[in-house]
Amino acid sequence: MRFIFALAATAVLALSGLPAAAEYARIQSKSDFVAAVNGKKLTRPLVNLQVTSGGVISGKGAVWEVTGTWTWKDGFFCRTLVWGGKDLGYNCQVVMRDGAKIRFTSDKGAGESAVLTLR
Repeated sequence: MRFIFALAATAVLALSGLPAAAEYARIQSKSDFVAAVNGKKLTRPLVNLQVTSGGVISGKGAVWEVTGTWTWKDGFFCRTLVWGGKDLGYNCQVVMRDGAKIRFTSDKGAGESAVLTLR
């Protein structure tokens, strides 16, 4: 659980019912990522996050506050994250999108994934 709860508790990984990977398209650039998340909330059960174009992550994961910062580096979403006072550290992630679903996969795509809905 690095990103989404590490972006949200990476955020509470319940990956059942994921569409086939072929339905997701990788977000390759910072501008495409910002266009996808700008002004939207990233949600899943018990998770409500906002990722701003200015590099700030904020919200709630379960009942605990989530704060952090992010940058775009070499095609990856790289973030620091604190959840409920616990430092989840720095991690670079692959970001993929399928309509209103956005999937973050930790460790440059080699780790755990979390899917959130853009609202």
